[in-house]
Amino acid sequence: MSERLKREVKENAHLRREFRTVHVSNDPTGTAAPEGLVNEIEPRPDASTLHLQRGSDCTFLDKQDRSGVTLGRRCAVHITFYLENLFPFLFPFYCPSPLEGGRSWILEMIISSPVVKQALLCQCSYFFSLAQENANHHAIWETVLAQTEGAFGILRQSLQVIGGSSIAEHLHGAARIMASIVQMQRFEIAILCFDNYQAHLNAGLALFKQLLESVDAVESEGFGSRFNAVVNHLGPPTWISAAQDVKVQSAEQAAFRFSSALLIFDDIIASTVLQDQPRLYEHHRCLLGDINGTGPVINLETVVGCQNWVLLQIGEISALNSWKKQCKIAGNLDVIELVRRATAIKGCLEAHIIRLESESPALPQSGTSLLDSFNINTFQQSKLPAGQSRLTTRVWAHATLLYFIIVVSGWQPGSIEVRYHVGRVLDLLTHQISPAALLRTMAWPFCVAGCLAQPEQEAHFRTMAAALQPPSVFGTIRKALEIMEDVWKNRNASDVTGLDLATCFRSQGDLVLLV
Repeated sequence: MSERLKREVKENAHLRREFRTVHVSNDPTGTAAPEGLVNEIEPRPDASTLHLQRGSDCTFLDKQDRSGVTLGRRCAVHITFYLENLFPFLFPFYCPSPLEGGRSWILEMIISSPVVKQALLCQCSYFFSLAQENANHHAIWETVLAQTEGAFGILRQSLQVIGGSSIAEHLHGAARIMASIVQMQRFEIAILCFDNYQAHLNAGLALFKQLLESVDAVESEGFGSRFNAVVNHLGPPTWISAAQDVKVQSAEQAAFRFSSALLIFDDIIASTVLQDQPRLYEHHRCLLGDINGTGPVINLETVVGCQNWVLLQIGEISALNSWKKQCKIAGNLDVIELVRRATAIKGCLEAHIIRLESESPALPQSGTSLLDSFNINTFQQSKLPAGQSRLTTRVWAHATLLYFIIVVSGWQPGSIEVRYHVGRVLDLLTHQISPAALLRTMAWPFCVAGCLAQPEQEAHFRTMAAALQPPSVFGTIRKALEIMEDVWKNRNASDVTGLDLATCFRSQGDLVLLV
């Protein structure tokens, strides 16, 4: 990773990514890292001095300090920055009601769990440094790498403790570890390091399955019943006001719900790159579907801004792609069965799109949102205009239909249907999605539509990406544009007819996860 960062410093100096060089200056003239960053690295707990308690108090505690994790002044500043600025930027659609505890569970997890705290401090140091225009980014990056190493160390120790006994005895600790794995994956993707994303995703999914399989539930209701059982075991909710009957879910309950949504989302998007059905595909209907008419067990819209039905259909298309590929290899592709499956998927997508587009669209706010820039003084999250998740869902839906066409009919950027859906994505992103920084949450549909764009549309995609500054904060959008540029450059190649989405996403030499 260090060598890769050094190369990027030389190749992308114009993008101000020189802070990735792993070097600490000893210059006594004041160019050392700002106080509060280098000294923020906390010693990694030694496995021999730690134990993992069970039940709701499950946490790592030092022998010399049984009171839990302490927060110094510098650490408190970074955590406040994360809660007030960074988290709302990374997850703008996640706005739980204050009466449900809001985001308080994050602070509680940081205070009570070293594994969560260390995972979040990595992100804090990286993004906080970007807000300091005069900071020594060389030394800061050294700090980030050290904190990342410490986070991985604590994660390994935590998994070793859980692996020594039944996971049912460590449900609370396992929920915290799962949250940390998801956070570490998100951080590495933010700095455009995709080398470990499969390992992190596999670990998170394995832990998620173990948690669901560790509880007794109604078998006929599948993983949906098991998910609710785990949530109940991670409780009970905390009573804030007994007189007013106000109770808030526990930190572990909230963390488990949030992390589960991100894991399922990542698993689905990864399947489009891996050309295989999602790992949790067989459980999608009971986790994401509205089986009993009471709503889905996991609501992705509240976390990533896209309604469940779109992600369900992406999973169906990935499964169809995997089946089609296997049949072709075996030489027994049943075209009638292919048409049957494809017709059901397309019908579902088109019906939902018609419904969404018949509803009154929300008008974007005028002016520039505070979310459009990354600055310590202005980097705040304005309340999203009403209906933005509906517009976001429409972007995802049109891109999903493009993915469907590629899987069923091949690479046909000149077809009327393809051009229509690319145009709809471009129009929604250009004129209706507000603030513009929300594009960061739609890197996958942005890239899918861009790869199929016509030459006269290329400038529009470049303009959208260039408007988001600095590039380091919008890394996945920059990576999406690099993928598009490679496809555009080879538009007239002789073998372009055999192109598919997975090939595009691998064009840069990385196995890219645009989340």
